[in-house]
Amino acid sequence: MSAMRRDIGVAALGEARLWLGTPYRHQASLRGVGCDCLGLLRGVWRGLYGAEPETVPPYAATWAESAAPGTDPLTAAATRHLVPVAGATPGPGDVLLFAFRSHLPARHCAIATGDGAMIYAHDHAAVAEVALTGWWRRHLTGVFRFPEVPYGEPAATVSLTLRASMTLRTVS
Repeated sequence: MSAMRRDIGVAALGEARLWLGTPYRHQASLRGVGCDCLGLLRGVWRGLYGAEPETVPPYAATWAESAAPGTDPLTAAATRHLVPVAGATPGPGDVLLFAFRSHLPARHCAIATGDGAMIYAHDHAAVAEVALTGWWRRHLTGVFRFPEVPYGEPAATVSLTLRASMTLRTVS
């Protein structure tokens, strides 16, 4: 693992841990006040890079079930802004995407700790660090990394070059 990858992964994990205990609030993204799983991811991004890369449109709690057939909005957004990980082996600070049914798009995300656990926001709970159990692993549809920021270059000027290799749809 390169020193730069380790640094961005450790930084992302550190940012995620700052959110521990934040209450669940649908569509929110304010540390200590409220967030959902996407709000946690957005907050980690802001902590690493500053401004978010795009405006998130309003979404219902059941947005994934109502996505247009054949689309996967969460995976599409991750592919636009994050780096897919081939082999789906999560490291510290990696973004994990989950689908709850094999015929549905991804509808949940979390930040891997790299030691068999993840940090996530789940309805009716606070942001917590939990085990990445077999159930979660079976529903894992994608693993992504935050893009590396070259030393001395402001995050706002980083261009995101995506790699097109990743393993998806391991849902059983």
